[in-house]
Amino acid sequence: MQIKNYTPDPRYYQIGVLASLVVFGVVALDFGIRWQNAMAIVATALAVQLAGTRLAGLPGFDPLSPLITSLSLTLLLRTDAATIAAAAAMIAIGSKFVVRVNGKHVFNPANVALVTMMMLTDRAWVSTGQWGSTALTAFALACLGFLVLTRARRAETTIGFLAAYASLLLGRALWLGDPLTIPVHQLQNGALMIFAFFMISDPKTTPNTPLGRYLFAALVAVLAYIIQFEFYEPNGPILALVMTAPLVPLVDALLRGPKYRWRQAARPNPTIKGAYR
Repeated sequence: MQIKNYTPDPRYYQIGVLASLVVFGVVALDFGIRWQNAMAIVATALAVQLAGTRLAGLPGFDPLSPLITSLSLTLLLRTDAATIAAAAAMIAIGSKFVVRVNGKHVFNPANVALVTMMMLTDRAWVSTGQWGSTALTAFALACLGFLVLTRARRAETTIGFLAAYASLLLGRALWLGDPLTIPVHQLQNGALMIFAFFMISDPKTTPNTPLGRYLFAALVAVLAYIIQFEFYEPNGPILALVMTAPLVPLVDALLRGPKYRWRQAARPNPTIKGAYR
C-alpha cells in the first residue's frame, strides 16, 4: 500500500499560536481587548470569506485564513467602536478577493486593514507598548513564530527582515554613539515580533522564490527604518509592508518560482482550491 506524503496545514499552528497570545495577553498582560470588538472581527471575517467563496465559485468554504486574520487584528487593532473593528475585518478579507494579480492577492489582509482604518479614522490605532519589552517575551514570541514559519516553509522573509532591520538599528546606534541597549530594546517589542513572524511572512503575499523573499524583506526593512527614524512616523514596518506589497508581482515576474499552496499533500490533480486563502 502506498502511503502519501502529507504535511499538516500550517495554518492550524498559526491559529494555535495566535490564540495563545490573545489569551496570554488578556490574562497576564491586561491588553484591554474589548470582547465586542473581537466578536465583531471574527464574525465579519467569516461572513465575508463565505460570501467571497460563493461569489468566486470556489469549491468549499475554508475558515482557517479568516481566523488567522481575525486573531491578528484582535491582537494589533485598537478602537473604541465595534463598527470600526468590523469594517477592518471586512476590508481585510475583501481585499483578498478584490485586489489580485496573477492569481495571488496583493496585500496581507490584516496589514492593509490596519493601515486603511488608521488613515480613515482617528479612532483606530496600533498599540505597541502594551506588549512589554522584556527579552523573555520577545524570545517566547520568536520561538513560537519560528515554529509556524518552519511549518509554512517561508522562514526567509522573517529572517531577512529581522536581520536587515536589526542591522539598521545597530548601525544607527553606533553612528550616534548610543549604547547598544537602545537597539536591543527597540527589537524587544511584541508588536514587531507579531509583524515579523505572522504578517510579513504570509506565504500567499510574499515572492515565490527564496531570493525574492530575501530581497523583498530587506526592502521592507529599509523603508520601515526610513519611515520610523527619518520621518518619525510610528508603525514603520506596518506602513512599509503595505507600500511595498504591490512590488511582489514584479519580483515574481523577474524571479519565477512556484506559487505557494497551503496544503502540502500529494495530489494528482491540483486545482485552484485555496487560491483566495
